[in-house]
Amino acid sequence: MRALVVDHTSPGHLSLTDVPAPRPAAHEALVRVKAVSLNFGEVHEATRRQIPNGTVLGWDAAGVVVQAAADGSGPAEGERVVTVGETGWAELRAVPAARLGTAPKDADPGALSTVPVAGLSALHVLRRMGSLLGRRVMVTGASGGVGRYAVQLAARSGAHVVAISRNPAQADGLRALGAHEVHPEPAAARQPVSAVLDNVGGKYLVDAFATLSAGGTLYSVGRSSEADVVLPPDALLGDEGRHDRSIRTFFLFGAPTTDFSTDLTWLAGEIAAGRLDPGISWRGPWTRHSEAVRALLGGRLHGKAVLDLE
Repeated sequence: MRALVVDHTSPGHLSLTDVPAPRPAAHEALVRVKAVSLNFGEVHEATRRQIPNGTVLGWDAAGVVVQAAADGSGPAEGERVVTVGETGWAELRAVPAARLGTAPKDADPGALSTVPVAGLSALHVLRRMGSLLGRRVMVTGASGGVGRYAVQLAARSGAHVVAISRNPAQADGLRALGAHEVHPEPAAARQPVSAVLDNVGGKYLVDAFATLSAGGTLYSVGRSSEADVVLPPDALLGDEGRHDRSIRTFFLFGAPTTDFSTDLTWLAGEIAAGRLDPGISWRGPWTRHSEAVRALLGGRLHGKAVLDLE
């Protein structure tokens, strides 16, 4: 089969080549991939010289089951699915039932492929925040993949959403997704928030932490700024209504036994029904992968980049 593999001799550190097809275990379905979406983290990972040439990366992929799991778990042959794993940039992938969700037959594979990392991360972090009804919730990097899903899901949960995006051209689009306020930086927010989903890191994390009210929590999800987080001494003071604030790390795959199938199926259904906007800002055949990678690493994409395999 063909796959998109790490190739440090290529300008984008990726190239299309032939690799052995996977041999699914008894608990894994074999999926014919129709589309994949790119995440900043994995694309940046491909540029690291420590990653060997020939490595297949890619968390997000959507397609059709061509061979059901031998043990009877998961969807049947012919089912359209959305999957999360570690080797998605390939024509075939073997996926356990816990890492795939089913989707309506008429669902767009490209739209589905935006769901796994971005949609699941937003959903799981917002759940950690507890009930959002009537609470002020900040989302930094709101025009990115995770951010867009977080804005939509938080708004649907009854939160007053404070969206942070450095690009002023994204303001109207974020309001259309449910944001009540849109600011270029966290420090521009005039009132405290009870929770933050931070996708940026660096100074954005520091300033977002400063907006937290007493008992508030900031969840560090992404580090797109690639900048150090330097907290000034007074940032950790607990006086004047700033007590009991916290910063929590997040890793979607922190518990290896987590079953994502129900959440993936629900998110896929919401995408197919038009109740969630996948935010695709770049789409093309996977032969144009270098173009998508350059745009993503160059900070020119707001939303998701999708590669179609057919």
